[in-house]
Amino acid sequence: MCGIVGIVAKSNVNQSIFDALTVLQHRGQDAAGMVTCQGSRFNLRKDNGLVNEVFRTRHMRNLLGTMGIGHVRYPTAGSSSAAEAQPFYVNSPYGIALAHNGNLTNAAELAEDIFRTDLRHINTNSDSEVLLNVFAHELQQLGKLQPGANDIFTAVEQVHKRCRGGYAVVAMITGYGIVAFRDPHGIRPVVYGRRRTEEGYDYMVASESVALDSCGFELVRDLAPGEAIYLSNDGGVFTRQCAAQSKLSPCLFEYVYLARPDSIMDGISVYKARLRQGELLAEKVLRERPDHDIDVVIPIPDTSRTAAMEMANMLGVKFREGFIKNRYIGRTFIMPGQQLRERTVRRKLNPIELEFKGKNVMLVDDSIVRGTTSRQIVEMAREMGAKKVYFASAAPAVRYPNVYGIDMPSASELIAHDRTDEEVGELIGADWMVYQDLDDLIRSTQGGDAQVDRFDCSVFNGEYVTGDVDQGYLMQIDAQRNDAAKGGSESTETGDLYPKL
Repeated sequence: MCGIVGIVAKSNVNQSIFDALTVLQHRGQDAAGMVTCQGSRFNLRKDNGLVNEVFRTRHMRNLLGTMGIGHVRYPTAGSSSAAEAQPFYVNSPYGIALAHNGNLTNAAELAEDIFRTDLRHINTNSDSEVLLNVFAHELQQLGKLQPGANDIFTAVEQVHKRCRGGYAVVAMITGYGIVAFRDPHGIRPVVYGRRRTEEGYDYMVASESVALDSCGFELVRDLAPGEAIYLSNDGGVFTRQCAAQSKLSPCLFEYVYLARPDSIMDGISVYKARLRQGELLAEKVLRERPDHDIDVVIPIPDTSRTAAMEMANMLGVKFREGFIKNRYIGRTFIMPGQQLRERTVRRKLNPIELEFKGKNVMLVDDSIVRGTTSRQIVEMAREMGAKKVYFASAAPAVRYPNVYGIDMPSASELIAHDRTDEEVGELIGADWMVYQDLDDLIRSTQGGDAQVDRFDCSVFNGEYVTGDVDQGYLMQIDAQRNDAAKGGSESTETGDLYPKL
């Protein structure tokens, strides 16, 4: 996953983009980048690191202009090289900078077409550069000296015809404006909003509504699947449906883990969805263990806190914070090797003995992917004197890799792949293990203004909504994502992807 933002304003946008990227930092901590447009020139700064590490005062002074785009990245494809930080740029036609959240499932095929047919050069392993060159080629084919909104939308229509996968895109065209668009399934999120000024409205597009909130913009709405919005540098706002067929199918995992709880996505409150996750998880516990002996519910910081709080409330037991998180430890899922991941979990979370000693503890996490974090946390609970340790996941078992922009490991490294819930519980050392049912997770997330009736649930059920993912493709990403490919020398039969943000 990544975070994107684009702003067209009446004054310099560098500070607002910086603020928005800081709020979107949870979507990517590997690299950050910003491009602004001043007259007919692009000003660019990007590098590996957090937002406040990449952008210093000397950089901000050079990032002048009344429109710009920004990006925070964590790698799902390509490498961690600073050369693959976004936005990317091409000088023809017009000068276009682009940032992207998601993953193209036909990136290799497109790269070949770009080289042999479009006569363009791809310099990195990033599918974002592929997407940029597809868009640039389609815009150049129109041959317009001064492109208008209709020309830009025509180019986006061709992008949708050529590209497959999940993608949310923001692109800036030198001297003209910013265009943003969403894949025909709406897998990855995009919203837009406006901010009133004395000179008129400023406009922003971003991955999540919290980016708008932080900069004083009011949320207008989400982009529909396949829709594009063009914000011209003179204040014009134009939208068009650019996909021949579209069906809203947002990623269900966004509501479990990826998005901030204070975001509104596709008309759905992430916070309310997570409360409902905890409520329905408690109902399952009461169905399966009506005579449970749980003394206390403890969340694994931070994403599971909302669900755990409501679960405790429904069960009528105490809710306690049992782990203190060190926020300065890097994300474990990009660390190669099992031993390094395990050491990092111990440094990242420290238990409070008082909340465990002599108690039957229900630990609640948002999900279990590899299992390293879960197993280590169960061990810590027992070391602190817990009598029994139960474990609940607010999400169903993750049994399949994600192909739309989340770097979940190969299927063989997913602890639940080809295992029952009971076997997973045994592997992580819990006395009892409970997963959320998929139907309940969908039910907890449905609602809001958009009334979403279909989600991408591929990591849970192996059904990929784009319809183009076969076993050959899954074997290909397995080779790219397993520990051996990333330089790890340890076996990761029961590792864990997600640290808790």
